[in-house]
Amino acid sequence: MLARLNYCDPVSPHIDTSVAEIERAAFQLRRLWAKPHLLQRLREQCGHGGRPIQLSSLLVIHAIAGYGEGDDDVTVGAVADYLDIDPSTASRLVGHAIDAGFVSRSPSPVDARRAHLRLTEAGDRVRGLTDDFRQRFIAQLVADWTDGERREFARLLGRFAEAAANFPMESTAFEPPEQEPAQAAARCED
Repeated sequence: MLARLNYCDPVSPHIDTSVAEIERAAFQLRRLWAKPHLLQRLREQCGHGGRPIQLSSLLVIHAIAGYGEGDDDVTVGAVADYLDIDPSTASRLVGHAIDAGFVSRSPSPVDARRAHLRLTEAGDRVRGLTDDFRQRFIAQLVADWTDGERREFARLLGRFAEAAANFPMESTAFEPPEQEPAQAAARCED
């Protein structure tokens, strides 16, 4: 059962209640992956030299692997795009991953002004361990589902993730409906 969230504004009457349930579930999933004890177990299993790995290094490792290492020229800009962060932030995170020994940097074979990023053996090992950890965790969550339910959920979740990734962020869909200032203040006071 998902926890009910108390938002200031109720769901608009023109929005299907299933949309509100999807939003709540997405919020719960975000919270699930950010749970400190889950992240701590993952970091401990992927420890490097007796130290737990930093979450930022995990993000960089998966960005490089996800971008298609070996197939494309993976750069700091590609990591920034993949993680949807500022290039200066990506540069700092990549630097930490390099210092930790998970990523190597060399001149780009395409453009010598850019750096090509590649996972080291340690980085590839961590990527494999984290993939396995997440898949085992999800397998436990859906262990009592039928094969058909798992396939349908995977299909729909993939479709949802693709739509979210490709949604134009400049869309007017984010604009709140027109309302009187007194009405908005009264709803937030309730």
